[in-house]
Amino acid sequence: MKIILLADVKGVGKKGETINASDGYARNFILPKKLGVEATPANMNTLKLQKQSEEKRKAEELAEAKALKEKLEALTVVVAVKSGDNGKLFGSVTNKEIGAALEKQHGIKIDKKKIALNDQIKMVGERHVEVKLHPQVTAELKVKITEA
Repeated sequence: MKIILLADVKGVGKKGETINASDGYARNFILPKKLGVEATPANMNTLKLQKQSEEKRKAEELAEAKALKEKLEALTVVVAVKSGDNGKLFGSVTNKEIGAALEKQHGIKIDKKKIALNDQIKMVGERHVEVKLHPQVTAELKVKITEA
């Protein structure tokens, strides 16, 4: 029996695949648990349309990420913190503080987990910080640390 999987089934296949399963396995396990549907022409067409819409959505997300990358690379975020002698900070600047400053100054909200700091920022000055917007798109944001 030909089956279109609606979810990943361990040892059988991944979501969206069309497989040949034995009649008993399909009727007693896959179909009752709604892990798959029978591969009728109507269901095959539905699967095809779902794949097309998924590809379109992914392409739109990639385009949005590229547009945001262009916007971010043109910006400079200023973070004012307390510092001691020789421009050394009390503590360090975190990705959470950079994200909050970006939202406050430019109105762009980015999750702190997407802002990647290679090392701690403990000195006054200018740094370049990576922002992972999409698995294929990484922007470089300019961050200026000043004394409060």
